[in-house]
This record gives sequence, structure tokens and C-alpha cells, in this order.
Amino acid sequence: MIAKISTGKNTAGLIRYLFDTKKARDHTDPHLVASWDGFAPDPGRSNDFAATKRLLVADLDMRVKQARRLGRAPERHVWHCSVRAATTDRHLSDEEWAGIARRVVAATGIAPQDDPDGCRWVAVRHAPDHIHIAATKVRGDLSAARHWNDYLTADRELAKIEKEYGFHQVVRGDRTAAKRPTRAEQEKAHRAGHTMTARKRLRFTVRTAVSVATSPEEFLRILDATDSVLVEIQHFPSGDIRGYKVAVEGDTNTVGEPIWYSGSSLAPDLSFPQIHERLTASEQPTEATKWPSAPWTDATVAVEHIPAHLDQGDDAAAQAHIAAFGEALDALPVLAPKEIRPHLRQAAAAFERAARSRVQAEHAQARVLRGAIRAMRTQPAPRDGVLLAMFLDAAVLAVIAASRWHQLRQHDQQVIAARQALVHLQAAYDQAAAVPLAVLAHRKPPTPTIDRFVALVHEAVPARAQQVFNDHAWAALATALADAQAAGHEPGTLLKQAAAQRTLDDARSPARALAWRVQRLTRRAVADAQKAPTSSPAARPSHVPNPKRRP
Repeated sequence: MIAKISTGKNTAGLIRYLFDTKKARDHTDPHLVASWDGFAPDPGRSNDFAATKRLLVADLDMRVKQARRLGRAPERHVWHCSVRAATTDRHLSDEEWAGIARRVVAATGIAPQDDPDGCRWVAVRHAPDHIHIAATKVRGDLSAARHWNDYLTADRELAKIEKEYGFHQVVRGDRTAAKRPTRAEQEKAHRAGHTMTARKRLRFTVRTAVSVATSPEEFLRILDATDSVLVEIQHFPSGDIRGYKVAVEGDTNTVGEPIWYSGSSLAPDLSFPQIHERLTASEQPTEATKWPSAPWTDATVAVEHIPAHLDQGDDAAAQAHIAAFGEALDALPVLAPKEIRPHLRQAAAAFERAARSRVQAEHAQARVLRGAIRAMRTQPAPRDGVLLAMFLDAAVLAVIAASRWHQLRQHDQQVIAARQALVHLQAAYDQAAAVPLAVLAHRKPPTPTIDRFVALVHEAVPARAQQVFNDHAWAALATALADAQAAGHEPGTLLKQAAAQRTLDDARSPARALAWRVQRLTRRAVADAQKAPTSSPAARPSHVPNPKRRP
């Protein structure tokens, strides 16, 4: 069930609309199903419709007029709530709708249960699948109604009603979604020939700027240098930055002024304080942690660890990792080859909703992930496509883990968004991985070598061995193992490490997943060897092969 709540100034106008059957042709048999005392006059069941309607309006407005004489009447004294059932739900009786109306006015504070001073209200039914509740917001003691957060409280009550009645359960938000474009904004964009509204275009622009910036100051400089975007920075009296607002060049109001949007009006996590917190929480690279030779490998390893972080039970840290991963998706379309950018943009746009929830993120907990992603942003994906494919492979598992994390916490909208992002991300991965996998498969090792690897697969993943051999990517896995062996690794140990990293239950292609993991472990070992001090052999990690050793 869905509730829509609004306020107004004209009681008579609302009642006239609710009982109209001429202009509103979907209004059939309008009549009262409930009222504040059970005895309100019902124009729909009276022989003198006009007179009864005037009497109903007078009864509803009685306290408003009394409060107005005392200067205490609210300016917008009319409260209007429509409650609609899903098309798949059965039609309720008048008595059932009456009970729902009483629960809604009680939950919202319009007429709390057993409160003799509750506001006056009526519930009108003029169609089979919904009712309208009309109330005047003056209580019996002539004070204003206390109905703060009425939409949220009504929605919570309707969620309970859905379960009790066995009705379709609506996917509910948590008030962290980005503001939807208004109808006027959509029509204006359509007239200008744009597929997106100015608000949505600016949201994508700002999110991309955040994803590639390394500090709040750089974020603002990137925005200011973006074509067709106007930026205005607001300061405190001290001179510190308070916030920012942006506009699309040429998007003006009726007097020719730019239409400005603050960061928070684009999305809750795009306010300047939120952006400042995220960017300053990232790990600042030092001389000991600057590894320009392997940024994509480090970022891939960091993303691969996200599912483990989400399983640790620290919701604030988990939310921080999800938010940081969302920024990585925002940056990917800028870094990836143009042929897969459409899928990546759609994945980032969908996951944007999954990156926010009511859980307050502790951004410092994800500083290692943010530092790795920041390093990845410093250069495009290598031309051979291997590192991009490995990153996307890890990203797919991260999205699946994020979806499950949200599902366990009943974050319904985030679950849907993550699943939508997964479809586009898998499409991008399939496209990015095709050539690198074909190259690996083309270098398939000789039969004796493959026979040795068959035994290793049986030992490492006995339950999945046959599935691996039947996989079209088995030849690519065999090549990855052969390459690792040539680099001085023990293939059996490496394969067990790859299998232990993460369950293969989520993998559409287990051989492909293992191939990328083996390559990641190999590349990671090389990167670690490059980072380790070369003057001391003892400083070399134990899993890194001696470069002088022959396979």
C-alpha cells in the first residue's frame, strides 16, 4: 500500500474533488467509510448532495474558524492522505477500509487512538482500490495537530497492514535516495532535446568529480574546470568552505538566472561536509606506499576483500567499504576503453542508490580500499585488458556481497539497485574478458602439463573439479597455471590459495574465476617483490619466488 500526503488551505475544494463524478470519471459511488465520530454527514448517501456537502465542510472547519479568531489557526489547515492498494490485492470492504483509515490517522498523529481532542477527519471511498482521508489540522483544544514525519509514520503502519492482510509488500525506501526530478524538470529536458534532466546530469558530473579527486579542494577545482557546469562556492565568515552549488550552463529560470542545485539536493551523500569527510578519510600515500607500477593490481586485491569486510559484523565499516566501492564504479567509465563505457556508466548509475543507507559510514575504516582505488585512478586500464577484466571479476563478487548485506538489513531499494548494477557490470565484464581469455586459451600448454594440472584441480577443488574441466575457460586456467609455474610458483599451492580466497558458488564460470585469481596472486607476488627492500633477502615475502630460480 502506498500513502501520498499533502496539505492545503481549502477544505471545501478538497471535499468537492473527492465527491466529484463528472470531471473525475474514475470516481464511482463516492461515499464516507469512516469519520472522526462515526456520524459525519455523508454527501454521497444524501438526497440533497449540495446541502450535505456544505454541512460536512462546516463541521470539518468548525475548530479552524474558532482557532482563527484567536489567531492560532495554521495557514495550511487541510491535511489530505490517499491510501492505495496494489492492483494485485483483493478489493477491501468499506469496513476494512474504515479500519485502515483509523490506523493511519492514529499513527500520523492526526487523531491518536483514544484521544478526545484528535482532529476532525473523514475517509472517502470513490474507487475500489483506494481511499482519501481529509482532515483539518486543529485539535479539540484549538492547538495545531502534531503530525511530524507523517509520511514516514503512515508508511510504517501500512507496512504492518500489508503483512496482516497478506497484501503485496511495497519496496520501501529509507529516505536516503536522491531526489527525483520533478515533472517540470523532465518536460524542460524533453523540450531541450536532452535525455536526462539538469539535476541528473549534474549528479553524474559531481559523482565523477568525487571519484577522481584526491582532496576537497581538488574536487572543487575539477568541477570548476568541467565544461558547461557553473560552480559557486559558499564560505563561512571565517573563510572556510561551507558548501557549493552547481548549475548547467544555459539552464535558466524565467528571469534568465541560472538554476542552482546544492550538493545535498543532488543526493544526500553529495553535500560538501559528506564529500569532505570521505576525501579526507582516505589513506594518504607515503613514499613507502607509492607503487605506481601496480595500482590496478592493488585496487583489485582491495575490492576482492570487500566481501570479507561485509561479513565481519561492523555495519559502519561495511557501509564505508560499499561507499568507497561505489566511487570506484563512478571512476571506471573514465578509465576503461570506450566500447564498454555504456555498461559501466549504467552499472555506476544503478549502484549509486546501493552505496547509501541509513547506516552511518565510518569512512576511515575503508582508507586502505580508498587508497588503492585512488592509485588506480592515476592511470587508464592497460591495453591488454587483463587487469581490467580481473578488476571487474572482483567487482562482480563485491556487488553480490553488497546485495546480500543490504538484504539482511532489509534495505529493499538498495537490494534492487545492486541487482540492477550487477546485470550491467556482468555485461561489461563479459565484454572486457573475452579477448584476454581468448589469448590465454590460445596459449594452451601441452597435454602432459594439462594432465598434471588436472590432478591439482581435483586436489584443490574436489567438489567443483568436473565443473571446472567442463568450463569453456579451462584452457585459460591451465595457461594461467603454466605461466605461474614458469615464474617460479608452485601451481598446486597457488591453486589452493585461489580456491580458498572466496567460494565459487557465486561464479558463473569457476574456471574463469580461478584463472583470474591465479593471475592476481602471481601479479601480486611480483608487486610485493618490487615493494620489498632489495638489499635484504629476508625482507622478501615467503610466497614470492626467487627470480633466479628456474621452473
